[in-house]
Amino acid sequence: MARIAGVNLPDKKRVEFALRYIYGIGPKRSKDICEELKIPAEKRVFELSDDEVLKIREVIDRDYQVEGDLRRTVAMSIKRLMDLGCYRGFRHRKGLPVHGQRTHTNARTRKGKARAIPGKKKVTK
Repeated sequence: MARIAGVNLPDKKRVEFALRYIYGIGPKRSKDICEELKIPAEKRVFELSDDEVLKIREVIDRDYQVEGDLRRTVAMSIKRLMDLGCYRGFRHRKGLPVHGQRTHTNARTRKGKARAIPGKKKVTK
């Protein structure tokens, strides 16, 4: 099992897909890494040599911000917006959608479970 950037990559998956398990590496970046190191598309993680794993580690450390550093950067950006008191920071603080989505209906993921309003009764016919 290859361990890169503090993440254990699944052995049976192709390298291009296994790299996506690392926070901050998506489809484009994983494909770029494989092309840069000339790793064949059909190669699996367990087939990688120690040298190839080391090269992947070096490329990720050198060129990309991943895992803890990236999470910290994102959290600091959100905290900065909240401290500024700008509209986006206010939406983050209240736990509402930030990018202009509709909230009258939907937005349950951001708003949480629907709560009944105290004092209002359901009208039944």
